[in-house]
Amino acid sequence: MPSQRHEAKSIRDIGAAGHASESKYDRLIARAKRGQAARTIVVYPCDETSLRGATEAAALGIISPILIGPAVKIHRVAREHELDVSQYELVDVAHRDAAAVKAVELIRAGQGELLMKGSLHTDELMRAVTASATGLRTERRISHVFIMDVPTHPETLFITDAAINIFPDLDAKRDIVQNAIDLFAQIGLGKPRVAILSAVETVTSKIPSTIDAAALCKMADRGQIIGGILDGPLAFDNAIDPEAARIKGIHSAVAGRAQILVVPDLEAGNMLAKNLIFLSKADSAGIVLGARVPIVLTSRADSVRSRMASCAAAVLYAAARRKAANVAAV
Repeated sequence: MPSQRHEAKSIRDIGAAGHASESKYDRLIARAKRGQAARTIVVYPCDETSLRGATEAAALGIISPILIGPAVKIHRVAREHELDVSQYELVDVAHRDAAAVKAVELIRAGQGELLMKGSLHTDELMRAVTASATGLRTERRISHVFIMDVPTHPETLFITDAAINIFPDLDAKRDIVQNAIDLFAQIGLGKPRVAILSAVETVTSKIPSTIDAAALCKMADRGQIIGGILDGPLAFDNAIDPEAARIKGIHSAVAGRAQILVVPDLEAGNMLAKNLIFLSKADSAGIVLGARVPIVLTSRADSVRSRMASCAAAVLYAAARRKAANVAAV
């Protein structure tokens, strides 16, 4: 397995042979490079992967980072892995919980456009983000989107929600779908085709997720969900494979051509995403939406490349929000 350092070098060599040169992520990163660097609060970047991800993204002009964490530990990691952090603002705090709280404070004070998770646990960061009085909640339900680059599939796949909402009800699923549609459109991918997944493609009271799928599609018809084309329930095969949809006799704009896959619950989504990662060698980037700012929420085991793609998506999303705010203010 290549080292993180070797992998980081390949990121700088966009255009090298193989998967890197054709990656959907490269196109995402290239679009982000053309825009304004987003001021990014990096929370507890105290291992090589998280610190390298932040510095690589900064070197490409995607983000302008503020590093939050124990200064001694961050500088030690930088020295050990030959990373230059001298040009970045560093806010010294004692531990992980303090880093999460401080990061949220800075966002609330208007000091950053997005959050980037470092080497702390997800629940440690999200506890500060979702705090009722001091967090970053909005009227929208917070949800996670996996942005999957599957080598054997022609399009980028979004999978939601596989990381935040365990057993979402219908109202939560409405926000989960809307969050994913907004992300897809605002990072420049157009109007998405959204498949609401279940085990079957017919509505039955024996499988509650099929009823939710039908309700979500009707909500889209009534304007309660906007910006995407919805169909469901659909099984995974006839959501992404045109031939499977043809065999089942399913005719719609979404069947066989879905770009966003909305799973019934976290367990199903997590298993689906990890199946693609480990069996299809897919890359996965991760974004949390529905808070005041987008959150780059990746696993500590994720590659630097995945973190870069997550940064790029969050930066493009933040830029679209900034543009919309400027238009509204005129």
